[in-house]
Amino acid sequence: CIPFKYRNTGENSDGTYEKVVEVLMISTTSGPGLVFPKGGWENDETVQEAAIREAVEEAGVQGDIMDCLGHYFFKSKTLQDELSPEGLCKAAMFPLLVKEELEFWPEQNNRRRSWHSIPEAIELCRHQWMKAALEEGFSRWFAEQMISNQKKENHLISPHSSADQE
Repeated sequence: CIPFKYRNTGENSDGTYEKVVEVLMISTTSGPGLVFPKGGWENDETVQEAAIREAVEEAGVQGDIMDCLGHYFFKSKTLQDELSPEGLCKAAMFPLLVKEELEFWPEQNNRRRSWHSIPEAIELCRHQWMKAALEEGFSRWFAEQMISNQKKENHLISPHSSADQE
């Protein structure tokens, strides 16, 4: 999943706050670069439940899972066998709106977590397929959310709303 949060950048002259989105990345256990939490899912859980579990285990965050961003393919050296000699894997990626950062989590001794802007995260990301999930999937999804929220706000303050016509 791609854990994210909104951060206030400062107060505007009208008393509102400018918000930016940041994504949470974690160090890998096997080399340089940063990644997003990922992993397989158990037989008794959905892929969404697995994404939430991996976010807790690897990054120490809890939150709300959102719509699937898409499926991304990658090669895994640890999953190479006679059925899949290339170790081809398919990952479902989800945005996770972070509600809580845990002080203690299962992999905290093996991983470091850090918040980044989307451009920073793209530069720091170790895997090309995760960059694609962030650049294409998350950025598109986020833009759609912003448009949807703007339409809702405009509808609520529309000069032609039924409340004004009574």
